[in-house]
Amino acid sequence: MPPRLIKKKRRAAVSLAAVAAVLLAGGLTMAFSGGGTPAGESFVDGNRAAVLYAPGHRALLPGFSGKTLTGTPVSFATYRGKVLVLNFWGSWCPPCRSEAPTLAALSAKYSHDGVSFLGVDVEDTPVNAGAFEQGFGITYPSLNDPGQAVAQVVSSAIPITSTPTTLVIDPAGHVAGAIFGTATYSVLNEMISKVAA
Repeated sequence: MPPRLIKKKRRAAVSLAAVAAVLLAGGLTMAFSGGGTPAGESFVDGNRAAVLYAPGHRALLPGFSGKTLTGTPVSFATYRGKVLVLNFWGSWCPPCRSEAPTLAALSAKYSHDGVSFLGVDVEDTPVNAGAFEQGFGITYPSLNDPGQAVAQVVSSAIPITSTPTTLVIDPAGHVAGAIFGTATYSVLNEMISKVAA
């Protein structure tokens, strides 16, 4: 192996080791200081990717609007006064396929309880997204967000850094819960029931 490549690999290994040491030190500091969960946050079923925010610690979601996959205009303002499950997804995303049956089942379960569901289909085409929804029995609307304009607006309140991400919004328009990754039935169901209670 040429000497330049060996030096580059050594530098990369040293850099990774330094980053790991900083992260480990930060984690140990939190553990020894009694930290680990910021004030006003709790994890659902011990899942660190599923966070519930206590009243007074919830970010206000900014207004957004867009068009559904079929071209119908939708505004976030129309969901005020209801619990809203807001799911960021794409037909190209394997974890989104894994959670789609859960979202379809829970939207049916809560359809008469004042809980609404809205998808935000990112970096996708309406044709592919429509086929995805039909295949998984998704009946609630999804906004077409190919350039992630809606995701960027929402990220000013809570980071939408990957798909899938699912937010549970309280009736006042605050983010009451978030699942960063694949939503499971038990975790999302518990989150919705606590926010809707």
